[in-house]
Amino acid sequence: MLYSMTPAAEKRRILRERLAAGELLRFPGAFNPLSARLIERKGFDGVYISGAVLSADLGLPDIGLTTLTEVAGRGQQIARMTELPAIIDADTGFGEPMNVARTIQTLEDAGLAGTHIEDQVNPKRCGHLDGKQVVDEDTARRRIRAAVDARRDPNFLIMARTDIRAVDGLDAAIDRAKALVDAGADAIFPEAMRDLSEFEAVASAVDVPILANMTEFGKSELFSVDQLRDAGVQIVIWPVSLLRMAMGAAGRALDTLNDEGHLTGQLDQMQHRADLYDLLDYESYNHFDTNVFNFTIDTSGR
Repeated sequence: MLYSMTPAAEKRRILRERLAAGELLRFPGAFNPLSARLIERKGFDGVYISGAVLSADLGLPDIGLTTLTEVAGRGQQIARMTELPAIIDADTGFGEPMNVARTIQTLEDAGLAGTHIEDQVNPKRCGHLDGKQVVDEDTARRRIRAAVDARRDPNFLIMARTDIRAVDGLDAAIDRAKALVDAGADAIFPEAMRDLSEFEAVASAVDVPILANMTEFGKSELFSVDQLRDAGVQIVIWPVSLLRMAMGAAGRALDTLNDEGHLTGQLDQMQHRADLYDLLDYESYNHFDTNVFNFTIDTSGR
């Protein structure tokens, strides 16, 4: 009912424990608070909040147009709706090192379990597009150092994302990953790896967990969880998958409305009202008002 019963600090502690134990953790991307609750209901390990999804939710491209206020606000709405830890995309940290420091404390206050800061220049690009540019190593290190120095909860997970693979190759990505771990990163997000051997190479080069981004239509192959586990990956995200599925279904429904004038033939593709009310935990609100849930829903037919 209402929001999560697990305090943010406890979510962070549990996440750290599971990573320390060597588990592979699955983080599908939530596109709104309700989808975060569904991710939890389906038994996943955490919720990922993508900058690309937050931008798309506002009808904007993923080129750094969102603000810290917008990202933290939406992140809080999503994180508080689930007992799972939520990791959020903080792009380049919203400015210079002092801005990065403020970003970390703002995201802590919003109840997030962790974030990643990337080494692209502004305006940034989606990690799987060509034409990216990265900052020099010193600038990348200072961003991560600022993030680490600013956090107040030592269990808040600070990940360093590097996009240098697409610019200067795998060896440069490994060197950059090592430098970012030296700067204090708790985990490494090597973006746009081409194959499993590249994930293996990064995982072997650093002594912190690495994250694999399994986004569709990108530069990385879509590997299975088992394949990634064998390659040494500990966190897997599917950042935009649920949004893509939902928008694909929405487009098909609108086409049907145009063609047929009704959606009668699409009812079996919809979430039933009963399932929605169950996911919302409608009945528990009777604790405050017994007039809230005084009905039954017929699930036998349409």
